[in-house]
Amino acid sequence: MKKIYNGCWPTMITPFTEENKVDFKAVSALVDWYVERGCDGIFAVCQSSEMFFLSEQEKLDIAKAVVEASDGRVKVIASGHTADGHHQQIQQLGAMAETGIDAVVLVANRMAKQEEGETVFTANAEDIFAQLPSVTFGLYECPYPYLRLLSDEFLASCAKRGKLVFLKDVSCSLEIEKRRVELVKGTDLALFNANTSTLLDSLIAGYHGYNGVMANFHIDIYKWMYTHYKTQPELAREVSDFLTIAGITEARSYPVNAKYHCDLTGVPMSLTTRSKSVSLLNENGIHEIESLIRLESAMRKRLGLNL
Repeated sequence: MKKIYNGCWPTMITPFTEENKVDFKAVSALVDWYVERGCDGIFAVCQSSEMFFLSEQEKLDIAKAVVEASDGRVKVIASGHTADGHHQQIQQLGAMAETGIDAVVLVANRMAKQEEGETVFTANAEDIFAQLPSVTFGLYECPYPYLRLLSDEFLASCAKRGKLVFLKDVSCSLEIEKRRVELVKGTDLALFNANTSTLLDSLIAGYHGYNGVMANFHIDIYKWMYTHYKTQPELAREVSDFLTIAGITEARSYPVNAKYHCDLTGVPMSLTTRSKSVSLLNENGIHEIESLIRLESAMRKRLGLNL
């Protein structure tokens, strides 16, 4: 079964002006940058977007702006599901569904507190499904402020009942990923891996795409691997190794370094970031991004990619 949701999707960063306002001109340019480099969809208003640091209106305005800029070229999903209170979450989700996006993404750690068990989580999820019956949902195992992975039982139930069309898997475990392929087989639920080191093997096992941080740097290289891993397996493994080592960049000053990368590669934007101090991008970090850009260029030449 070919999934409607598949391919390579960035977790979109939010450009801000020097005055710390959302830079909608850069938002539009960034959407074009993703699409021109082969993205299959965009996850807007997510953790990379600094959704926990955006106002309710900013979340909605960003989602609308991404939908408008994409102009039907790719699918757009969004979350903004950040409230602690269950009823406020339902209001957030309902409002986001009105922005024109293709699916609203639930955040796993918002549906139960860290100390609460599966019973509370499932009850809250089922209430969301019941109160918003016309909304198409995805789900994201967001690692902030804590990581809550889905149980096999919940995932299988949602898949079989058609409650979810998209899962952003943050398990970083090939064992779990292989198990999940079997759990959702024959359903409309598409599995997306956020983890680069297990990505190629998860695709081989049956995953449907990549949705992660490093798509903000070189989504076209991810797209090459996604497109060619069956026909050019040896080169795909080499590309996977490159992407895995490049992915260490995420642990540095992201998303500040992603904004620096974008600014150098065709999307002018400030480094202003709400979730991290711009000072974290020190001299070494600057050199690392400039080195990464040179390595990306060399890999593109090897793969026959032209920008």
